[in-house]
Amino acid sequence: MSEVVNVEELFASKVFTLGKMRECLPKGTYKEVKRVIDQGGELSPAAADVVAKAMKDWAVENGATHYTHWFQPLTGITAEKHDAFVTHPDEEGRMIMEFSGKELIKGEPDASSFPSGGLRATFEARGYTAWDITSPAFIKETATGPTLCIPTAFCSYTGEALDKKTPLLRSMEALNKQALRIVRLFGNTEATKVTPSVGAEQEYFLVDAAKALKREDIIFAGRTLFGAPAPKGQEMDDHYFGVIRERIGAFMHDVNIELWKLGVTSKTQHNEAAPAQHEVAPIYESANVAVDHNQLVMETLKRIAGKHGLRCMLHEKPFAGVNGSGKHNNWSITTDNGVNLLEPGQTPNENIQFLLVLACIMKAVDTHADLLRQSAANVGNDQRLGGYEAPPAIISIFLGEQLEDVVKQLVETGEAAHLIEGGKLETGVSTLPDFEKDATDRNRTSPFAFTGNKFEFRSVGSSDSIGSPNTTLNAIVAEAFCQAADILEKADNFEMAVHDLIKEYMTKHQRIIFNGNGYAREWVEEAARRGLPNIPSMVEATEALTTPKSIALFEKFGIFTEAELHSRAEVLYETYAKSVNIEALTMLDMANKQIIPAVLGYCNSLAESALKIQQAGGDASVSSELLRTVSGRLTEVKKAAEALQAAVEKAATIQQGKEQAFFYHDVVAEAMSSLRKPADELEKVVDKKFWPFPTYADLLFEV
Repeated sequence: MSEVVNVEELFASKVFTLGKMRECLPKGTYKEVKRVIDQGGELSPAAADVVAKAMKDWAVENGATHYTHWFQPLTGITAEKHDAFVTHPDEEGRMIMEFSGKELIKGEPDASSFPSGGLRATFEARGYTAWDITSPAFIKETATGPTLCIPTAFCSYTGEALDKKTPLLRSMEALNKQALRIVRLFGNTEATKVTPSVGAEQEYFLVDAAKALKREDIIFAGRTLFGAPAPKGQEMDDHYFGVIRERIGAFMHDVNIELWKLGVTSKTQHNEAAPAQHEVAPIYESANVAVDHNQLVMETLKRIAGKHGLRCMLHEKPFAGVNGSGKHNNWSITTDNGVNLLEPGQTPNENIQFLLVLACIMKAVDTHADLLRQSAANVGNDQRLGGYEAPPAIISIFLGEQLEDVVKQLVETGEAAHLIEGGKLETGVSTLPDFEKDATDRNRTSPFAFTGNKFEFRSVGSSDSIGSPNTTLNAIVAEAFCQAADILEKADNFEMAVHDLIKEYMTKHQRIIFNGNGYAREWVEEAARRGLPNIPSMVEATEALTTPKSIALFEKFGIFTEAELHSRAEVLYETYAKSVNIEALTMLDMANKQIIPAVLGYCNSLAESALKIQQAGGDASVSSELLRTVSGRLTEVKKAAEALQAAVEKAATIQQGKEQAFFYHDVVAEAMSSLRKPADELEKVVDKKFWPFPTYADLLFEV
């Protein structure tokens, strides 16, 4: 039986929260910290020293001997270098544990060994980490012992951003500045800050670790590269929201405890649609803290899984034929005096501020659909998006019947005179309550769906950092707000001008609204007719980063320089090529060293069986026919492996970058598919005792 958990006492017990700062800092120092968090600026050196000492004392009380500047390089995961609090012993040989304000505020990790897209050469090693004071420090408890983790940004010696955090913080400042201009136009003089809030739902698979370690593809690629479908998949819909099995429940229990200690508001847990697939979801928080916390969620899922003899798979498509995993990025924008700019209220048709915000978001998403698509692009997501299980690669907005009707009225007449109501849902059972239903259904096939008071960006991949999607969202909406404010601030008649602008934006950008089935083939044709971009792959999406339109957007708001954008494109091209190369080499290793020898052994068994049956005077036709089938498929595997080997060798001769990435996409990935097909056919007929690694049935249904 699980121990009783006092969540209120446990929550944020390993976080150096503002509450803990208030308790242990002098009043003046605390006020200075709070002012910097709320208004920006820098701590004075004296205040930084006081904060550092208090933080160190708290960490030591919790068993920490080391600290680290915890940052998020362009690998998409986190990085950390641990330093002990120890200093040089005094003359009597006593060790004193110290931590200065300088050590708190700035670190110097190596900047040349992380992806930089050419911004850093090997001999140019220096980089800096800078404390993100708006994201609280925390203690991570692992096998190395409790370690004080200080969330930081990461930049090069010459000042370029080399991480996911720095551009995100820049985008949050840009959105804050432009959103304040909008709320001021509507008379809100109390708000001093507008913050994007994010809640990231995390999907993942759990498989038995011992079985996973028998498969090279899971070890090296994070997904299965071979695998025939199990006799049962997800067609019965019985796993979704089903009873959580004991082993998985014990895992989830421990995950929640660890996340709550770290201040992560883990709220929802359930079985997802595919067998062995699950989900955890938090409550909303400011975008940069949400990014940090989602990284902690992924780290915690993987770490706790190991303690339970499980392996957590975060890949977007770890198993062919069943649903892949995404990360639903729920995004909203709220003032510091409690106004959610995406809250439509009871009468959204009369809520002019909401309608302007909605019109600006329509404009932003339509104008930068390619960039928004790119922000959710990674190697694994190529296997998932548009696969009749996830949003399509075509970006569109779902508003629901009520808001779509409001937009239609405004476009056609310039006025929304009526509103579709939700009505009452009558259960027909005397002991069950009737209740008011929402005016709008949900649409799980939409990549960017309005869900009441927020937008849910459903395209983001499960293994990806949510830093890039939220940086892009903040940036494109900041631009739309800026353009609207430029017009409205100069208007002689604000009321008339804002109505005209709403109608203009909604009329021009109504093509981005689609409330139908995003899985339907007809939508692909309709989207093409509307002129919406359809960008199916990561390598094609990467080009959106460096268009004149994107460069102008990011440079205008100081989020990226042109050099930083080109560097990120280079990192993405190299990441794609390297990832597919690893997968291809893994397939070759498995085919040549495992599948082919195993099937040869089975062929030998069949031949011996046929010979013995013939010698005994029996009918050996079944064995002989099966031998011919298996031998033929084996020949196909051998030829396909040779073709893949040749493609990989050809890829190595192409200069790294865009051209090589496209070669891996167009040639190597296709050769991989050609190898997988006959191998999976063999798995269906080869005696299980000969098959060299666990099957889908073993992995998905024996957890």
